[in-house]
Amino acid sequence: MTTVEPPNGLRHRDIKACQSDEISSDAGSHNNVQEELQRQWQTHAQKVKLKVLEQVQDQLSDILDKAMAESIQPFTHIQPTVNGKTVTNPSSRSQKMDDGKVFMDRASLLDELFEINHIRTIYHMFIAILIIFCLSTLTVDYIDQGRLVLEFDLIFFAFGKLGIATMAWIVMFAYTLLVPYYTLVFWGNFYHSFPSKLGLSLGTGLILSVVQTCVLGLFPIYVVIDNQLPPASRFIVILEQIRFLMKSYSFIRETAPAIMKKAPREGERPRFPTFSSYLYFLFCPTLIYRESYPRNTHIRWNYVGITVGRLLGCLFYGNFILVRLCLPFRPETNRPFSKRSMVLSVFHSILPGIMLLLLAFFAFLHCWLNLFGELLRFADRMFYKDWWNCTSFANYYRTWNIVVHDWLYYYGYRDLLLLSKRRFRTAAMLSVFIVSAAVHEYAITMGFGFFYPVMFCLFAVLGVLFNFAMNDKCQRPVFNIIMWTCLFLGQGMQMCLYSQEWYAQIQCPQKEVCIPLTCVGLVLKGAMP
Repeated sequence: MTTVEPPNGLRHRDIKACQSDEISSDAGSHNNVQEELQRQWQTHAQKVKLKVLEQVQDQLSDILDKAMAESIQPFTHIQPTVNGKTVTNPSSRSQKMDDGKVFMDRASLLDELFEINHIRTIYHMFIAILIIFCLSTLTVDYIDQGRLVLEFDLIFFAFGKLGIATMAWIVMFAYTLLVPYYTLVFWGNFYHSFPSKLGLSLGTGLILSVVQTCVLGLFPIYVVIDNQLPPASRFIVILEQIRFLMKSYSFIRETAPAIMKKAPREGERPRFPTFSSYLYFLFCPTLIYRESYPRNTHIRWNYVGITVGRLLGCLFYGNFILVRLCLPFRPETNRPFSKRSMVLSVFHSILPGIMLLLLAFFAFLHCWLNLFGELLRFADRMFYKDWWNCTSFANYYRTWNIVVHDWLYYYGYRDLLLLSKRRFRTAAMLSVFIVSAAVHEYAITMGFGFFYPVMFCLFAVLGVLFNFAMNDKCQRPVFNIIMWTCLFLGQGMQMCLYSQEWYAQIQCPQKEVCIPLTCVGLVLKGAMP
């Protein structure tokens, strides 16, 4: 059988056709592979996109939750509006009034700002001014007396008799640690089984109030006056007296209602706060009692060392300001009283006054509270907010000292509103202002040893007027300038008047007349040869 082969041309065309078919099929398969890879890559990219969006959403949700928690602050209610009018939701207001302070893990604002080079440079400028003060003192002493010695006589005088102040503090601390706690335990053990709950509560409260008045009220005053303590030692005793009173009140106020609401089962004892939690509360930098607080995992000892150094720097800074910038109030430089000298004294006192204000803020509200917060691993470091950016005095009072403001709000303003069924908000606010001004004036009176109500008038009169005149509606930058101008003038007036009264008391002591002696003392000084 024979086979017929195709001609060479036909066979060649068939081979080329087969090769072209193979090439086209390879190209098609290659394109399919590329398309498949592209689809897989798009699918992968879509999955990555979804994961990134989920992570971003979770982080934003956490940030918003923290922002919402921080925004739950007194007097900053965000209310809905309808047709331009504010609509108040009674249920949300009631819920807000019943909520307590929320503690969370957050750093102090200045610690965060010091991470910015520009802000840290401003901090370095203040350190440079302190170095200039030291060099100025050394240079002047070397020229006048031929020695290079920094003297701190003012510090030694101000902190004199520190041992007596320490003993008074130990007595107040031991009382605050033991008496309020075991009084609460005694009252709680009998409250639910006692025939007259009201009688037991009134009797226990009356006895505790009398003891509190004697130990935390009269005893510190007696120690300060009888021993004639110097100013710094006086302030230590008086400020600790106020702090222990506020702490013990917060402890009773937070724990007593919980004991009253929750009756123990038969055969069980009431549940009380642990003694260790109360001891921790007496030292931690807050005035609101909680049985537990957010805690850090460890103590940063380098941060503790830096903070102690800052405290010492603030102490020396204040010493140099008083010694180098407050010379017009020394006895040998006093002049007869006149309107001109008074106006000049006020304006000359603005610089040292505002510097002492900033030093007091940085030393106490930042360094001192952060020091105890770090040693006790207390995580919530929001002791203040950005009060320097405030455009209203209402916001300034809320953000200057968060620790004291929280106590005044929750145990003063809020409780007064609850008692009045939320009717007299203005009266409650004014009451808190008056109490705060009175306590400030009491501390200054006991610290300086004379009654001269400059602080009370500025706080309770001008402060209240500014609080209503410059409220939260004032948002323009010009109001921040007005606020700082008022702060400068207020600090200048306080620095001038208290300094003049201090020297007037020294030069013209009046044991029987308990009135400010500034004018009398300055006039007599000018009349003396």
